[in-house]
Amino acid sequence: MIVSKLARATAPSLLIVAMCLGSQAYASSLVDDRNEVVETVRQMYVALTNDDFDRFRAVTSSNFYAFDVGKRFDGEELAALVRNAHASGKVYVWEVTEPDVHVDGNSAWVAYVNRGSITDAAGKKELSWLESAVLRKEKGVWRIHFFHSTRVPSE
Repeated sequence: MIVSKLARATAPSLLIVAMCLGSQAYASSLVDDRNEVVETVRQMYVALTNDDFDRFRAVTSSNFYAFDVGKRFDGEELAALVRNAHASGKVYVWEVTEPDVHVDGNSAWVAYVNRGSITDAAGKKELSWLESAVLRKEKGVWRIHFFHSTRVPSE
């Protein structure tokens, strides 16, 4: 009888401890996912900055597409757009700032301000873009499926 009372008194405590540990693990995993989502977007910019299409493919899905400069681009078209701009002498700097990340299981979306610049023969021009991306976790790796960019008008 004492053992039965002890078991009834201990079981709820063990359940609460297990729930707390589980929610801590979930919170830690969620923070990790949010950081990985932002890093995936940053790696897209590293790839585009270096005309590294293999790296670009590593962080995007096979059916990736983007809305940028008022048009729709698949992955190869977007990479070619940047590569051609580099060939014409343009140098881009992109920086993901103020990321607002939302993760729901294996899906995520992120909205952020891209603060950067474009340098060409006319000089350097500071610019900002409002951007967002939709990602999916595939085999433990976040990949960008959709990307959207809108330039913030100059003042």
